Amino acid sequence: MPAVKHMKWWGWGVEGVSFHWEDKPAFPAFVSRAVGIDITQPPVAPMSIEELHVPAPRIGDDVRGRLTDAVGAANVTYDDLDRVVHTYGKSLRDLLRLRAADLPRVPDAVVYPGSEADVRALVDLSGEADLVLIPFGGGSNISGSLHPLAEEQRTVLSVDLGRMDQVLDVDEDSGLARVQAGVLGPDLEEQLGRRGWTMGHFPDSFTHSTLGGWVATRSSGMQSDKYGDIARIARGMRVVQPEGTLVVRAVPSTSTGPSTREMVLGSEGRLGVITEVTVQVHRIPENRLMLAYLFPSFEAGLAAMQEISTSDAHPSVTRVSDQFETQMSLATRKASKGFSVSSTVGTQLFKHLERRGWDLDQSCLSFIGFEGGRAHVAHEKGIVNAIIKAHGGVGLGKGPAVLYDQKKFDTPYIRDFLLDRGGAADVSETAAPWSQLFPLYNAVVENVRKVYADLGVTGWIMCHLSHSEHSGACLYFTFAFAHDGVDPIAQYDRVKEALQGTFIEAGGTLSHHHAVGTEHSRWLGDDISVPGVAMVQGVIDTVDPSHRLNPGKITSL
Repeated sequence: MPAVKHMKWWGWGVEGVSFHWEDKPAFPAFVSRAVGIDITQPPVAPMSIEELHVPAPRIGDDVRGRLTDAVGAANVTYDDLDRVVHTYGKSLRDLLRLRAADLPRVPDAVVYPGSEADVRALVDLSGEADLVLIPFGGGSNISGSLHPLAEEQRTVLSVDLGRMDQVLDVDEDSGLARVQAGVLGPDLEEQLGRRGWTMGHFPDSFTHSTLGGWVATRSSGMQSDKYGDIARIARGMRVVQPEGTLVVRAVPSTSTGPSTREMVLGSEGRLGVITEVTVQVHRIPENRLMLAYLFPSFEAGLAAMQEISTSDAHPSVTRVSDQFETQMSLATRKASKGFSVSSTVGTQLFKHLERRGWDLDQSCLSFIGFEGGRAHVAHEKGIVNAIIKAHGGVGLGKGPAVLYDQKKFDTPYIRDFLLDRGGAADVSETAAPWSQLFPLYNAVVENVRKVYADLGVTGWIMCHLSHSEHSGACLYFTFAFAHDGVDPIAQYDRVKEALQGTFIEAGGTLSHHHAVGTEHSRWLGDDISVPGVAMVQGVIDTVDPSHRLNPGKITSL
C-alpha cells in the first residue's frame, strides 16, 4: 500500500493522539452536569479490526488484472483494514456504525492513482466494466458522502487521491497556484509556505482533509472572512468525467453561460474525479494577530459581528461563542495556562464585570483575527475595538487567543472521548441573514432541548457564529447527550431532525460548509426547491447517466 496518511478507522485523527482530561480540573464536573456522564470511569475501548466481519471483495480476476494495469500492483489493495478505512467518513452516524460492526457494503478495492492519466484509466474502466467509483480525500466528511450504498451490487472502488499531493506551479504575478487535488491541508500550506505564499484556507478538518475534498463539499475555512470560502478561492479545475476531462480555466471572471466551475463546487464526486485545482494564493502576511473578547450576551456578540461586517475593518476571523460554548471552553482550560475564572487576572475581571451588572453565566467568548502590515492591523484593531466597546464587550488580550490557535483543530477528539464513555456528540451548521440569525438560534436551542426531554436524556447544545458575510453569517451548533446504549442512532436522528428542520423553518440553509451527502438530502427540496433538485439531478444524469460516480449522494439517485 502507498505511504498515504489515513486516520484511524474507528475515530478521528491518527493513532496515539487523543483528548485527555486529567490536566483540566473543571472538565469532569462540566461533563457530568452537561451530559450526565462520569468521565472518571474507565472507557469502553472500540473493538479491534480483527473483531470486525468485513465482507469479502466482490471483484473478478479480470477487473483485478485491469486495475493492476491501470495504476500498478503496488497501488491497489484489497486489505480489510484499508477497505474499512475507506467505507465511511467521520460523522457520528459513521462512527456509531463502525463501532457496532455495521458494514453492509464496503469498497471492494482501494486504488491510489498517481496522475491524471491513472484517473482517466480508472474512469474508462468504470464504464467498460460497470464499476462504481467513490473519490476519497482525507476521509473527514461528516455528511455521509463517502459510503457505498448498502444495496449496491456492482463492484465498488474507492479512489484515494493521496498520491497526487503536489503544488505544481505558482503564478506569482497572478497569485494563482496549480495544485493536485489529493494534497492534505498541512502539506499544501508547507509547500506554499516555502515559496512565501498561503492559501488561507483552514477548516476544522484542516489536518485531515484535502484540496479536492474542500472543492467537492464547498468547504469554508476559519479565515474565510478575509480569504473567502473555497468557492471564492478555487478559480480553475480539471475533472475527469466519463466522456472526457472538464477543464475550467482560471480566469478572474467570465460571462459564458451557466458556470461549470460552480457545478463542480459541492458536487461530491458525482460529476467526476477532481484531479487538479487552481487556487488563489496570497503572500504570507507580515503580522497575524488573534485577540479574545468577552460579551455580556450572545445577542450582543452577534450584533457586534454584524456591525464589524459592514465596517471599514476586514478581520480574518470573526467568531463569538454563546454562553454554553463559552462554559465548555472554560471547562477545557488547563489549570496553569491561559485565561480562566481561577486565574488572578480572570478573577479580578469577573468581579469588575459583576459590579457592572453582568450575569457571568451569560457571558460569551469571542475571537477576532487580524492580518497584514503593522499599520493596517493597528487601524483595523482600532475600528473593531470601538465596535466591541459600543456593544458592551471587553478585551481579554492575546492569552486566550493563543490557546484557541493551539486547540482549534483538536475539538473532534473530544467526540471520540465521549463515544468511549457512552456519549453521542456531533455538529450541524447553517447560514442565515443577519435579521434572522438570533431568532433561528433561539428556535434551534428550544427545539433540541424539547427532543432531549422527550428522549429522557441529559443533553447539551452550544453554538458559535463564524464565517461572517455581507448579509449574514454561519451558526455552528455542537450537541451532545448520553445515549441509551440500545439504539443511539435512532436517538441521534431525533436530534438531527430537530436541528435541520428548524434551520429550514427559521430561514437558514441545510449546511453552510459541510455539504449534503446522505445526511441532508431528504431536506434538499425544502432548501433549493423541487425544481432546483430536478436541475441538480439533470446535470448528474447528463454527466453520468449510469450513476457510476458516487451514486446516492446529494440526491437519492
